[in-house]
Amino acid sequence: MTGTVVEVSVTHLLPSLPRPVARATGQRQLHLLLALVSLLLVLLSVNRRSTLTLGHVLPHQAMRWVELNNLLLGLFTVVTHLVLLGHLRAVAAPAHRDRGRRAVGVLFVIGVYLYGVGYGDHEFANYLNGRFCTAGPSRWCDIVAFHDESFSHHVFFAGFLLLNLAVMVAQAAAPTRTALTRTDNVLLTVNALFVSGAVVANLAFERIGADLFVVAAVTVLAVVLLCRAPGQPMLRYYTVAYGMGLAATVTLMAL
Repeated sequence: MTGTVVEVSVTHLLPSLPRPVARATGQRQLHLLLALVSLLLVLLSVNRRSTLTLGHVLPHQAMRWVELNNLLLGLFTVVTHLVLLGHLRAVAAPAHRDRGRRAVGVLFVIGVYLYGVGYGDHEFANYLNGRFCTAGPSRWCDIVAFHDESFSHHVFFAGFLLLNLAVMVAQAAAPTRTALTRTDNVLLTVNALFVSGAVVANLAFERIGADLFVVAAVTVLAVVLLCRAPGQPMLRYYTVAYGMGLAATVTLMAL
């Protein structure tokens, strides 16, 4: 009896959009996708800061609405990145549409895995740490705190970095065919400022951790890729979003 070997390429996960998209339609779709990213950031901030989501989902109190909402919003974030990658391929010049597709696929799949593992580990460790480990140190609480404050953070940030790097590499490898208008630049900047605001809100008033270095790494990568592929919308977006967020955060920390 012979077995059948099925070869699965991670690049098949990226949407296949062979037909070109008109300039006006393509830019409108990009701005809508970035507006969705901005909305997700607002929802994540509200969910994290609000007291309305602190109630328990189940009678045995194993999960609160804040953790469940964060996990769902994390899922929507990953799906948005996947659709965004497909969009960037669709608006690229035909000769460049498949350039870098394999590398982007690998970055995206590894990023999704690490992002999901880090997110899932952190949400429940954070809940357990806050609920059961306030009285004093113990062996159990040391383990929970390690997952809450260290392990989950590093895994999550690695996934976050790779997901955003996948988008930036996709844009640099398959550049958009047409120049940006003044309206395009304004809309890109407005959406980028939502990211900058989220960076400041989450980093400027807390102790320095790995998250600040991740933001710095995204900024440097965006600037380097923008220098290699100037005029590309997503690279401008990332440069403004994380560059301004990093600058504002460092300034506020120094005051």
